[in-house]
Amino acid sequence: MLDDNGRVLYVGKAKSLRSRVASYFRAGSLSIKNVSLMQKVSDIQVTITTSETEALLLEQNLIKSQKPPYNILLRDDKSYPFIFLTTSDTYPALGMHRGARKRTVSYYGPFPSGLAVRQTLNLLQKSFRVRQCDDSYFRNRTRPCLQHQIQRCTAPCVQLISEQDYAEDVRHTQMFLEGKSDEIIHELQNEMDRASERLAFERAAELRDQLVHLRRIQEQQHITGKVGDVDVIAGLVKPIGFCVQVLFVRDGRVLGSRTYYPKVSMLASPEELLSGFIPQFYLTEGSSHQIPKEIITNVPLDQQEVIVEALTITSGQKVKVTQNVRGERAHWLKLAIANADQNLLGHHAGKLDYHGRLLALQEALGLDFLPRRLECFDISHTSGESTVASCVVFDANGPLNSDYRRFNIQNIKPGDDYAAMTQAIGRRYERLKKGEAQLPDVLLIDGGKGQLRMAEDVLLSLDIDGVILIGVAKGSTRKAGLESLFVAGRSGEIVLPNDSAALHLIQHIRDEAHRFAISGHRQSRGKKRSTSVLEQIPGVGTKRRRELLRFFGGLQEIMRASPEEIARVPSISPSMATEIYASLHNE
Repeated sequence: MLDDNGRVLYVGKAKSLRSRVASYFRAGSLSIKNVSLMQKVSDIQVTITTSETEALLLEQNLIKSQKPPYNILLRDDKSYPFIFLTTSDTYPALGMHRGARKRTVSYYGPFPSGLAVRQTLNLLQKSFRVRQCDDSYFRNRTRPCLQHQIQRCTAPCVQLISEQDYAEDVRHTQMFLEGKSDEIIHELQNEMDRASERLAFERAAELRDQLVHLRRIQEQQHITGKVGDVDVIAGLVKPIGFCVQVLFVRDGRVLGSRTYYPKVSMLASPEELLSGFIPQFYLTEGSSHQIPKEIITNVPLDQQEVIVEALTITSGQKVKVTQNVRGERAHWLKLAIANADQNLLGHHAGKLDYHGRLLALQEALGLDFLPRRLECFDISHTSGESTVASCVVFDANGPLNSDYRRFNIQNIKPGDDYAAMTQAIGRRYERLKKGEAQLPDVLLIDGGKGQLRMAEDVLLSLDIDGVILIGVAKGSTRKAGLESLFVAGRSGEIVLPNDSAALHLIQHIRDEAHRFAISGHRQSRGKKRSTSVLEQIPGVGTKRRRELLRFFGGLQEIMRASPEEIARVPSISPSMATEIYASLHNE
């Protein structure tokens, strides 16, 4: 359904399109949401599919791509992390992975957060000491690293452990990740007894310490069941808002949970909420959410059979969606409902607090409207190296992560923050003029009058008006709470008390821009420093780089070499040697 501008308002499906579409034109039988919808609809487009499952998949992909305001929208911009094990290597490695699972390795998860993965990897390091370094680091070791010295790795890089013993550690790691810790403990007990019988007391002591550690882990993981890969999903609909809580259970262990606050245009029932949420969560194109064998919900789904069929086809395994559960599963469902209820209350309180801050900002600036979109820029670099500008966006609900942007600053004098800010604002608002996103009501600049005038000049050159420009000066002490505000077009400064809600909002936005800029700068700097200067030389590929490093023994010796000495390297001609020398010395 489209409005008079061709914008998609709603996407729906039905086994009988004739009956479904006709139902929207029956006066007196429409819900509040549909009454509001039909007041805006000016055109209806129809696509015929060959099955209900195909229709469901098409509906979810259209909802994700078009973001129609009258559908239930899931705002989820993060993929779930997994633990991977490179089982094809002679000495397999463990690590964390996000995104598409394409490598020929074993994956375990998903985990609700990166912290949960790191905690699990830390436990595995202590218990089984399987390596967690990357392959290039592993291949180039000539002596054990610090991880071996603190007894978190058996140093397979220098063959301090046999392939057979390492394979046994890998097998135990796999069993642990599959939830078979009781079986591991039983095996280790038997092996410890055998070691004691043959008087191998040092080996028996190692196994005893491993057993003690595993039992402590079992005590810490007190929320466990017997078996099962289950997602427990609880949807709540209350006057204060909507909340969906997803609890992840893998091999009987609760790995954690994640909370969602879907965007819903009108009051919906829990059944409608989950019926819109679950297909988007699992079935949209590019989704990284693993479909488990069982999904437990607190309410039945609309068209549950169709959703189950689509989940089964997509995952390639039999999927069950159920509500009537007992025992441990009932406990998990109760836990999910309790978390959803608590998180919804906290989310609502936070929104009230945030709305109050917006009202305070309106009053502090003397505006005749409530600002609904705010942007802030910041610059980060290290002595001019790898300069990155950030732009963060806050809307009526708080940070709008999907609209955040970073800009790699090029062709300026190192350390010139004015030039960097000019370039970033210019690039940002050139794109906004072309319709990439809407213009903000308020633009915050981290700086005083100089930075504010610079931003004014940039917007003036782009013929952009209607944006309120505010410079946030830290003051001579540069302490939080002592900032001064300069508003473009007004004389004097505004000094807010340090307990002002408006000042807290400005500090929040500025600090978020600072955080986003620093993280981007560190990524850029790390990528640059991990790249060899030899890789930047045209015509010098992997083979020639290897020959250069083998001949000279390292980059420092290559830098000292003359063109004639470089030409002595096999496969490098005198002309190529001259080019390499010139590139290394910026000539």
